[in-house]
Amino acid sequence: MAQTDPLPSATGIHRCSGIPASPGAAVGPVARMAPPPSLPEQRPTTGKPGDEADRARRALEQVAELLDRRAAGLEGDAAAVLGAQALMARDPDLARRVGERTEEGDPAAWAVHSACGAYQELLQAAGGYLAERAADLADIRDRAVALLMGLPMPGVPDPGVAHVLVADDLAPADTVQLDTERVLGIVTRYGGPTSHTVILARALGIPAVVGCEGVEGLADGVTVAVDGDAGTVEVDPDEELADRMRRRAERRRALLAESTGPGRTADGTPVALLLNVGEGDPRKAGAHDSEGVGLLRTEFLFLGQAEPPTVAEQTAAYTSLFEAFAGRVVTVRTLDAGSDKPLSFVETGQEDNPALGMRGFRTSRVHPGLLTEQLSAIAAASLETSARVRVMAPMVSTPDEAAEFAALARRAGLTEVGVMIEVPGAALLADRLLPRVDFVSIGTNDLAQYTMAADRTLGALPDLLDPWQPALLRLVETVGAAGERSGRSVGVCGEAAADPLLALVLVGLGSTSLSMSAPALPAVRHALALHTRDECRRLAELAVAASSAEQAREAVRAAAHPETSSR
Repeated sequence: MAQTDPLPSATGIHRCSGIPASPGAAVGPVARMAPPPSLPEQRPTTGKPGDEADRARRALEQVAELLDRRAAGLEGDAAAVLGAQALMARDPDLARRVGERTEEGDPAAWAVHSACGAYQELLQAAGGYLAERAADLADIRDRAVALLMGLPMPGVPDPGVAHVLVADDLAPADTVQLDTERVLGIVTRYGGPTSHTVILARALGIPAVVGCEGVEGLADGVTVAVDGDAGTVEVDPDEELADRMRRRAERRRALLAESTGPGRTADGTPVALLLNVGEGDPRKAGAHDSEGVGLLRTEFLFLGQAEPPTVAEQTAAYTSLFEAFAGRVVTVRTLDAGSDKPLSFVETGQEDNPALGMRGFRTSRVHPGLLTEQLSAIAAASLETSARVRVMAPMVSTPDEAAEFAALARRAGLTEVGVMIEVPGAALLADRLLPRVDFVSIGTNDLAQYTMAADRTLGALPDLLDPWQPALLRLVETVGAAGERSGRSVGVCGEAAADPLLALVLVGLGSTSLSMSAPALPAVRHALALHTRDECRRLAELAVAASSAEQAREAVRAAAHPETSSR
């Protein structure tokens, strides 16, 4: 949990700690995000309700177009996040709510502000994936209001020097545009280990600490030292500490530039280093120094569509990506959607707890044709290229469900079939589940929220969602041991795999592959090369034996090779 050190700095602001979000070190002056635009107390005289509604909708469309432009040319997580946010700005239900406000007499800016606020409350109440979108909707609101009021568009500051960006939180549209030469580090007051800020900061390779209480008091220009591995922010560091952190950052850059090739431990044990891939240019994804794809998110083909894509449309999209990874493995996750990622053509009924409801593989209970068509498309595309195509289903809970999915996939013509381990029940019965499939992949983000009974979108509980939680690691150990006994491969494709220190633990727990965003590959590859498989096992024992995430992290950091995180 984020804590504030009782020892004050020279400025009177306490040193503080938060969630280690993106590895690395940085020293520089603070540059704070400007507050969002606010509406004046005095409302202007409004025009006709229809005209105000049109102004509001045009502003929302302008925001969507801006997001589309920023997404263009991006790949993987960054493109997927911005693409989903643009769809939100164009949501017909949001436009309807805006129209209702203007009919009640609200000016366009007030209508957007009010409609977005009401929509946010609904998303937060829904939980799961929808609650994650609430922060993205706030960014849409602020940008549209700025356009309507003629105010500067919200965005990151540009102090003219390299700096540490400090904010309450960061919108995806701003995070993906950060200049990595200027932004040395990121510190946010809110956010958890699976927030968009974390995902995108790692994708950019910028050191980051999130959920860091106390940083709201930092003024522009104050020097801070950010440790993205330890999750600490030191205010007004002395020259010795500042020099040590700068040398560490330089050494890290040099080491990572030299880290290439397949993943191997120091004694030669192979650990496949793979990519998490979503929407974007497949050629750019294929150009990275990876051994293939450990997680291909297929939702980008379905979200925002009035009708499901045809088998032919899906086949063309998959073929394009498979061709970019010719000769390498591509692991395709079937549609992970349901009541918490609503699709207009997948009706699952009202649910009080969407994260616990009809999602992932479970949607095939009510819409079996959606899955069988997708499997047919994946199988057809696999015949067109030399990629080694594997397929896996999300949200599988029992050995019987694993067997059911395997039968469907093999009937479609796919030969390598696996499932995601995201539910504690599946992890606990891994010995009975693994013989039904060819491999499994652990989704640490969902497994953490179900293990700790903590909504992954709830910023108030980031410590419980920390992937270093020993309870979570014990479940990973259970799956890893079952994989070794059955001779099946066990991958990890959650955000945990992108942490170089935690990657060692995951390998020690039995993981045979790790999947992450492209910029995380060199650091993980370097960390593995410094440690033997037995050393990874010893580090794993330390982590599982700890009583808290913080103790687990510190115990492993103290025992690991000193250059693991370039300290």
